[in-house]
Amino acid sequence: MLPERLKSLLRGFLSPQPPGTGSKPADSVRSLFSSRSAASVETLTRSSRGLEEFFKYIRGQSGLTILDFGAATQQNVSFITNLGHRLYSENFLKVLQESFGPDGADQSNPGRIEHFLHQTLDYPEGQFDGVLIWDVLEYLSPALLAAVVERLHKVVRPQSYMLAFFHSDDKQEAVPHYTFRIQDVSLLQVEQHGFRHPLQLFNNRSLERLFGSFESVKFFLTRERLREVIVKV
Repeated sequence: MLPERLKSLLRGFLSPQPPGTGSKPADSVRSLFSSRSAASVETLTRSSRGLEEFFKYIRGQSGLTILDFGAATQQNVSFITNLGHRLYSENFLKVLQESFGPDGADQSNPGRIEHFLHQTLDYPEGQFDGVLIWDVLEYLSPALLAAVVERLHKVVRPQSYMLAFFHSDDKQEAVPHYTFRIQDVSLLQVEQHGFRHPLQLFNNRSLERLFGSFESVKFFLTRERLREVIVKV
């Protein structure tokens, strides 16, 4: 068995690598997602103000360390490392299922919460210069979400940025499940893979409360009815 710290380092991409090196497709959480066949995957490419804001911060810099919550994809790995940055990829949803079971139950259990944080965010203080959170926070119960946000505040350097997506309709029982691939500094390829059942949905006010300990929160609304949120640490 490898030590946990070594496994964490192996998950990171410590230097630019050829496209696809070490990449694995993200696993689905079956009880939270309804599946579709590969032929029915809907793909579009669109501009992203949130992504543009995120890359505006790191433009002109090199050797930064970025965390991606969406699991490793060839396009994201290639884009970030070709800019000269390090990329750590965490398959956040897979670990969520492994830690709390396929139904996502018992997310208020302190022991399981600590185990989950150890598996996903066991990094030194100030390790990261940015985080691509995407839309995974909608799967977390209030207790687990608060713990994750608190840990992010510790492992991300001050004045850095995080990018998170939230569905703008906070009354839906099921929302589209997307994967996000970076095409350019302001361009995303968005793929819909069926629907999901979030544990929480948010409006602007609740997001401001969620990130109240951070320096600032900025919102952009997309045509997919996603709220792109830039959080400054």
